[in-house]
Amino acid sequence: MDTKAYANLAADKPFQSYSFVRRSPGPKDVSIDIKFCGICHSDIHTARGEWGPAFYPCVPGHEIAGTVRSVGKSVTKFRVGQSVGVGCLVDSCGGCGSCKEGLEQFCEKGFVGTYNAPLPDGDYTKGGYSSHIVVDERFVLSIPSNLDLAATAPLLCAGITTYSPLRYLGVGKGSKVGVLGLGGLGHMGVKLAASFGAEVTVISHSAKKKTDAERLGASNFILSTDEDSCNKHLNHFDVIIDTISARHDLGLALNMTKRDGTVVLVGASEKPLDLPTFPLILARRNLMGSLIGGLPETQAMLDHCGKHNITSDIELINAHKINEAYDRIVRSDVKYRFVIDCSTL
Repeated sequence: MDTKAYANLAADKPFQSYSFVRRSPGPKDVSIDIKFCGICHSDIHTARGEWGPAFYPCVPGHEIAGTVRSVGKSVTKFRVGQSVGVGCLVDSCGGCGSCKEGLEQFCEKGFVGTYNAPLPDGDYTKGGYSSHIVVDERFVLSIPSNLDLAATAPLLCAGITTYSPLRYLGVGKGSKVGVLGLGGLGHMGVKLAASFGAEVTVISHSAKKKTDAERLGASNFILSTDEDSCNKHLNHFDVIIDTISARHDLGLALNMTKRDGTVVLVGASEKPLDLPTFPLILARRNLMGSLIGGLPETQAMLDHCGKHNITSDIELINAHKINEAYDRIVRSDVKYRFVIDCSTL
Protein backbone atom coordinates (compact mmCIF):
# COMPACT_ATOMS: atom_id res chain seq x y z
CA MET A 1 0.00 0.00 0.00
CA ASP A 2 1.61 3.25 -1.14
CA THR A 3 1.54 5.61 1.82
CA LYS A 4 2.04 9.37 1.97
CA ALA A 5 3.78 10.65 5.08
CA TYR A 6 5.94 13.32 6.67
CA ALA A 7 9.35 12.30 8.04
CA ASN A 8 12.61 13.81 9.18
CA LEU A 9 15.77 12.29 7.73
CA ALA A 10 18.05 12.98 10.71
CA ALA A 11 17.84 14.35 14.26
CA ASP A 12 18.79 17.84 13.10
CA LYS A 13 16.69 17.81 9.91
CA PRO A 14 13.20 19.25 9.44
CA PHE A 15 10.15 17.20 8.50
CA GLN A 16 9.40 16.88 4.81
CA SER A 17 7.06 15.03 2.52
CA TYR A 18 7.93 11.33 2.30
CA SER A 19 6.39 8.16 0.92
CA PHE A 20 6.82 4.46 1.65
CA VAL A 21 4.98 1.17 1.23
CA ARG A 22 2.93 -0.35 4.06
CA ARG A 23 2.84 -4.13 4.39
CA SER A 24 -0.05 -6.04 2.88
CA PRO A 25 -2.86 -6.75 5.38
CA GLY A 26 -3.05 -10.29 6.73
CA PRO A 27 -6.13 -12.23 7.86
CA LYS A 28 -6.11 -10.66 11.35
CA ASP A 29 -5.21 -7.14 10.22
CA VAL A 30 -7.22 -3.95 9.99
CA SER A 31 -6.25 -1.45 7.30
CA ILE A 32 -7.00 2.11 8.40
CA ASP A 33 -7.29 5.40 6.53
CA ILE A 34 -5.72 7.87 8.97
CA LYS A 35 -7.76 11.05 9.24
CA PHE A 36 -5.98 12.74 12.15
CA CYS A 37 -2.84 12.25 14.22
CA GLY A 38 -1.89 14.10 17.38
CA ILE A 39 1.63 15.38 18.06
CA CYS A 40 3.00 14.10 21.37
CA HIS A 41 6.11 15.47 23.09
CA SER A 42 7.47 11.92 22.80
CA ASP A 43 7.44 12.41 19.03
CA ILE A 44 9.78 15.37 19.43
CA HIS A 45 12.15 13.53 21.80
CA THR A 46 12.33 10.59 19.38
CA ALA A 47 12.59 12.48 16.10
CA ARG A 48 15.29 14.77 17.49
CA GLY A 49 17.27 11.89 19.00
CA GLU A 50 16.85 13.18 22.56
CA TRP A 51 16.07 9.71 23.93
CA GLY A 52 18.90 8.06 22.04
CA PRO A 53 19.49 7.05 18.42
CA ALA A 54 16.40 6.78 16.24
CA PHE A 55 15.68 5.15 12.90
CA TYR A 56 15.54 7.52 9.96
CA PRO A 57 13.54 8.47 8.00
CA CYS A 58 11.47 8.83 11.17
CA VAL A 59 7.68 8.87 10.81
CA PRO A 60 6.31 9.52 14.32
CA GLY A 61 2.72 9.52 15.54
CA HIS A 62 0.90 7.33 18.06
CA GLU A 63 -2.31 9.30 18.52
CA ILE A 64 -4.11 7.98 15.47
CA ALA A 65 -7.78 8.38 14.58
CA GLY A 66 -9.30 7.21 11.34
CA THR A 67 -11.72 4.90 9.61
CA VAL A 68 -11.48 1.25 8.66
CA ARG A 69 -10.52 0.79 5.03
CA SER A 70 -10.57 -3.03 4.96
CA VAL A 71 -10.44 -5.98 7.34
CA GLY A 72 -8.82 -9.40 7.08
CA LYS A 73 -10.96 -12.50 6.77
CA SER A 74 -10.37 -13.45 10.45
CA VAL A 75 -11.20 -10.01 11.88
CA THR A 76 -14.34 -10.04 14.02
CA LYS A 77 -14.29 -6.77 15.96
CA PHE A 78 -14.32 -4.16 13.21
CA ARG A 79 -16.14 -3.27 10.00
CA VAL A 80 -15.36 -1.09 7.00
CA GLY A 81 -16.13 2.58 7.65
CA GLN A 82 -15.98 2.31 11.45
CA SER A 83 -14.20 5.05 13.44
CA VAL A 84 -11.14 3.56 15.11
CA GLY A 85 -7.95 4.55 16.86
CA VAL A 86 -4.42 3.27 17.28
CA GLY A 87 -2.30 4.28 20.25
CA CYS A 88 1.28 3.69 21.30
CA LEU A 89 1.41 -0.08 20.71
CA VAL A 90 0.99 -2.24 17.62
CA ASP A 91 2.19 -5.59 18.98
CA SER A 92 3.34 -7.51 22.04
CA CYS A 93 4.22 -11.13 22.79
CA GLY A 94 0.69 -11.96 23.98
CA GLY A 95 1.92 -14.77 26.19
CA CYS A 96 3.70 -13.23 29.20
CA GLY A 97 2.00 -12.47 32.49
CA SER A 98 1.56 -8.78 31.70
CA CYS A 99 0.02 -9.42 28.29
CA LYS A 100 -2.35 -12.03 29.71
CA GLU A 101 -3.50 -9.43 32.27
CA GLY A 102 -4.21 -6.87 29.53
CA LEU A 103 -1.13 -4.86 30.44
CA GLU A 104 0.58 -5.02 27.08
CA GLN A 105 2.47 -1.80 27.83
CA PHE A 106 4.53 -3.85 30.31
CA CYS A 107 5.12 -6.80 27.98
CA GLU A 108 7.99 -8.76 29.51
CA LYS A 109 9.48 -9.48 26.09
CA GLY A 110 9.08 -5.89 24.96
CA PHE A 111 6.13 -4.33 23.16
CA VAL A 112 6.35 -3.05 19.59
CA GLY A 113 5.80 0.70 19.48
CA THR A 114 3.69 2.29 16.78
CA TYR A 115 6.74 4.04 15.39
CA ASN A 116 10.52 3.69 15.49
CA ALA A 117 10.44 0.12 16.83
CA PRO A 118 12.64 -2.53 15.18
CA LEU A 119 10.92 -5.37 13.33
CA PRO A 120 12.15 -8.95 12.78
CA ASP A 121 12.64 -8.38 9.04
CA GLY A 122 15.12 -5.56 9.69
CA ASP A 123 12.63 -2.77 9.04
CA TYR A 124 11.09 -0.55 11.71
CA THR A 125 7.61 0.75 12.45
CA LYS A 126 6.34 4.02 11.00
CA GLY A 127 3.57 5.90 12.72
CA GLY A 128 0.61 8.16 12.22
CA TYR A 129 2.09 11.12 10.35
CA SER A 130 0.89 9.14 7.34
CA SER A 131 -2.15 8.41 5.22
CA HIS A 132 -2.67 4.74 6.11
CA ILE A 133 -1.66 2.11 8.65
CA VAL A 134 -2.10 -1.66 8.94
CA VAL A 135 -2.51 -3.04 12.46
CA ASP A 136 -3.43 -6.37 14.06
CA GLU A 137 -7.02 -6.10 15.31
CA ARG A 138 -5.87 -6.69 18.91
CA PHE A 139 -4.28 -3.25 18.87
CA VAL A 140 -7.12 -1.36 17.19
CA LEU A 141 -9.61 0.54 19.35
CA SER A 142 -13.21 1.54 18.77
CA ILE A 143 -13.94 5.28 18.98
CA PRO A 144 -17.41 6.26 20.25
CA SER A 145 -19.44 7.76 17.43
CA ASN A 146 -20.43 10.88 19.40
CA LEU A 147 -16.84 12.10 19.77
CA ASP A 148 -15.18 14.49 17.34
CA LEU A 149 -12.56 12.41 15.54
CA ALA A 150 -9.83 15.05 15.41
CA ALA A 151 -10.18 15.96 19.09
CA THR A 152 -10.27 12.28 20.05
CA ALA A 153 -6.86 11.48 18.53
CA PRO A 154 -4.84 12.73 21.55
CA LEU A 155 -6.83 10.47 23.87
CA LEU A 156 -4.81 7.57 22.44
CA CYS A 157 -1.76 8.80 24.37
CA ALA A 158 -2.44 11.91 26.47
CA GLY A 159 -5.80 10.53 27.55
CA ILE A 160 -4.74 7.05 28.56
CA THR A 161 -1.47 8.29 30.11
CA THR A 162 -3.44 10.25 32.70
CA TYR A 163 -6.50 7.96 32.92
CA SER A 164 -4.47 4.87 33.84
CA PRO A 165 -2.78 6.10 37.05
CA LEU A 166 -5.94 7.89 38.21
CA ARG A 167 -7.86 4.62 37.89
CA TYR A 168 -5.02 2.53 39.39
CA LEU A 169 -4.93 4.78 42.48
CA GLY A 170 -8.70 4.69 42.89
CA VAL A 171 -9.33 8.39 42.39
CA GLY A 172 -12.99 9.23 42.84
CA LYS A 173 -15.44 11.42 44.69
CA GLY A 174 -13.73 13.07 47.64
CA SER A 175 -10.19 12.58 46.29
CA LYS A 176 -7.95 15.62 46.22
CA VAL A 177 -5.90 15.57 43.02
CA GLY A 178 -3.18 17.96 41.97
CA VAL A 179 -2.10 18.25 38.34
CA LEU A 180 1.42 19.62 38.01
CA GLY A 181 1.78 21.32 34.65
CA LEU A 182 -1.05 22.29 32.31
CA GLY A 183 -0.08 21.11 28.85
CA GLY A 184 -1.12 18.26 26.59
CA LEU A 185 -1.05 15.70 29.41
CA GLY A 186 -2.08 18.05 32.19
CA HIS A 187 -5.24 19.33 30.57
CA MET A 188 -6.43 15.74 30.05
CA GLY A 189 -5.56 14.93 33.67
CA VAL A 190 -7.78 17.80 34.82
CA LYS A 191 -10.72 16.75 32.65
CA LEU A 192 -10.51 13.07 33.62
CA ALA A 193 -9.95 13.57 37.36
CA ALA A 194 -12.89 15.99 37.46
CA SER A 195 -15.06 13.46 35.60
CA PHE A 196 -14.28 10.93 38.36
CA GLY A 197 -15.64 13.36 40.96
CA ALA A 198 -12.29 14.48 42.39
CA GLU A 199 -11.46 17.95 43.67
CA VAL A 200 -8.83 19.05 41.14
CA THR A 201 -6.12 21.67 41.58
CA VAL A 202 -3.73 22.79 38.86
CA ILE A 203 -0.18 23.62 39.95
CA SER A 204 1.63 25.76 37.39
CA HIS A 205 4.45 28.30 37.13
CA SER A 206 2.31 30.40 34.77
CA ALA A 207 -0.37 32.61 36.29
CA LYS A 208 -1.95 32.85 32.83
CA LYS A 209 -3.08 29.23 33.14
CA LYS A 210 -5.56 29.95 35.96
CA THR A 211 -8.53 30.82 33.75
CA ASP A 212 -8.02 27.76 31.55
CA ALA A 213 -7.57 25.51 34.58
CA GLU A 214 -11.00 26.52 35.84
CA ARG A 215 -12.56 26.15 32.39
CA LEU A 216 -11.18 22.61 32.12
CA GLY A 217 -12.71 21.57 35.45
CA ALA A 218 -10.20 22.50 38.16
CA SER A 219 -11.61 23.86 41.42
CA ASN A 220 -8.36 25.52 42.48
CA PHE A 221 -5.12 26.92 41.10
CA ILE A 222 -1.70 27.18 42.74
CA LEU A 223 1.07 29.33 41.32
CA SER A 224 4.15 27.20 41.94
CA THR A 225 6.38 30.26 42.35
CA ASP A 226 4.15 31.63 45.14
CA GLU A 227 5.74 30.24 48.30
CA ASP A 228 2.83 31.24 50.57
CA SER A 229 0.28 29.51 48.35
CA CYS A 230 2.39 26.36 48.17
CA ASN A 231 2.89 26.32 51.93
CA LYS A 232 -0.87 26.51 52.48
CA HIS A 233 -1.19 23.24 50.58
CA LEU A 234 1.46 21.17 52.34
CA ASN A 235 0.21 17.64 53.08
CA HIS A 236 -2.94 18.39 51.09
CA PHE A 237 -3.24 16.06 48.08
CA ASP A 238 -4.03 12.37 47.86
CA VAL A 239 -2.52 12.20 44.38
CA ILE A 240 -0.43 14.56 42.28
CA ILE A 241 -0.05 13.80 38.57
CA ASP A 242 3.32 15.23 37.51
CA THR A 243 3.11 15.93 33.78
CA ILE A 244 6.27 18.02 33.38
CA SER A 245 8.58 16.67 30.68
CA ALA A 246 11.65 18.73 31.62
CA ARG A 247 14.01 18.75 34.60
CA HIS A 248 12.23 20.11 37.70
CA ASP A 249 12.04 19.95 41.49
CA LEU A 250 10.23 16.87 42.81
CA GLY A 251 10.24 18.24 46.33
CA LEU A 252 7.43 20.69 45.56
CA ALA A 253 4.94 17.94 44.69
CA LEU A 254 6.10 15.53 47.39
CA ASN A 255 5.69 18.10 50.16
CA MET A 256 2.17 18.92 48.99
CA THR A 257 1.14 15.27 49.17
CA LYS A 258 -0.53 13.75 52.23
CA ARG A 259 0.94 11.00 54.35
CA ASP A 260 0.70 7.84 52.23
CA GLY A 261 -0.16 9.98 49.21
CA THR A 262 1.34 9.44 45.78
CA VAL A 263 3.15 11.55 43.21
CA VAL A 264 2.88 9.97 39.76
CA LEU A 265 5.45 10.73 37.09
CA VAL A 266 3.93 10.71 33.61
CA GLY A 267 6.02 13.47 32.04
CA ALA A 268 9.29 11.99 30.77
CA SER A 269 12.28 14.29 31.22
CA GLU A 270 15.29 13.46 29.05
CA LYS A 271 17.50 14.50 32.00
CA PRO A 272 17.58 12.74 35.41
CA LEU A 273 15.60 14.31 38.25
CA ASP A 274 16.97 14.86 41.74
CA LEU A 275 14.99 12.98 44.39
CA PRO A 276 14.82 14.57 47.86
CA THR A 277 14.54 11.65 50.28
CA PHE A 278 13.19 13.30 53.44
CA PRO A 279 9.77 14.23 52.00
CA LEU A 280 9.34 10.54 51.13
CA ILE A 281 10.60 9.16 54.44
CA LEU A 282 8.89 11.56 56.85
CA ALA A 283 5.36 10.98 55.57
CA ARG A 284 5.56 7.53 53.94
CA ARG A 285 4.78 9.13 50.62
CA ASN A 286 4.98 7.23 47.36
CA LEU A 287 6.67 8.16 44.12
CA MET A 288 5.58 6.05 41.16
CA GLY A 289 5.82 6.13 37.42
CA SER A 290 3.12 5.22 34.94
CA LEU A 291 3.36 4.53 31.23
CA ILE A 292 0.14 4.31 29.22
CA GLY A 293 -2.47 1.58 29.59
CA GLY A 294 -3.10 -1.82 28.12
CA LEU A 295 -5.63 -2.37 25.37
CA PRO A 296 -8.59 -3.18 27.67
CA GLU A 297 -7.97 -0.09 29.79
CA THR A 298 -7.50 2.12 26.73
CA GLN A 299 -10.85 0.97 25.36
CA ALA A 300 -12.41 1.62 28.77
CA MET A 301 -10.95 5.15 28.68
CA LEU A 302 -12.44 5.82 25.25
CA ASP A 303 -15.83 4.48 26.38
CA HIS A 304 -15.66 6.69 29.51
CA CYS A 305 -14.83 9.72 27.35
CA GLY A 306 -17.71 8.86 25.04
CA LYS A 307 -20.09 8.67 28.00
CA HIS A 308 -18.91 12.01 29.43
CA ASN A 309 -18.22 13.70 26.05
CA ILE A 310 -14.55 14.27 26.88
CA THR A 311 -12.05 15.12 24.14
CA SER A 312 -8.79 17.01 23.93
CA ASP A 313 -8.49 20.74 23.31
CA ILE A 314 -6.69 20.89 19.98
CA GLU A 315 -5.22 23.10 17.30
CA LEU A 316 -5.71 21.42 13.92
CA ILE A 317 -2.82 21.97 11.53
CA ASN A 318 -1.80 21.12 7.97
CA ALA A 319 1.14 18.75 7.61
CA HIS A 320 3.51 21.42 6.34
CA LYS A 321 3.28 23.11 9.74
CA ILE A 322 4.72 20.14 11.69
CA ASN A 323 8.14 21.81 12.08
CA GLU A 324 6.54 25.00 13.38
CA ALA A 325 4.36 22.96 15.74
CA TYR A 326 7.40 21.16 17.19
CA ASP A 327 9.08 24.48 18.00
CA ARG A 328 5.89 25.85 19.53
CA ILE A 329 5.43 22.76 21.72
CA VAL A 330 8.95 23.20 23.11
CA ARG A 331 7.96 26.80 23.96
CA SER A 332 4.69 25.56 25.54
CA ASP A 333 2.82 27.58 22.93
CA VAL A 334 -0.19 25.35 22.27
CA LYS A 335 -3.62 24.84 23.83
CA TYR A 336 -3.29 21.97 24.28
CA ARG A 337 -2.50 19.47 21.55
CA PHE A 338 -1.56 19.88 17.93
CA VAL A 339 -3.39 17.46 15.64
CA ILE A 340 -2.35 16.91 12.03
CA ASP A 341 -5.08 16.85 9.38
CA CYS A 342 -3.73 13.87 7.46
CA SER A 343 -5.70 14.79 4.34
CA THR A 344 -3.02 17.48 3.86
CA LEU A 345 -0.11 15.02 3.63
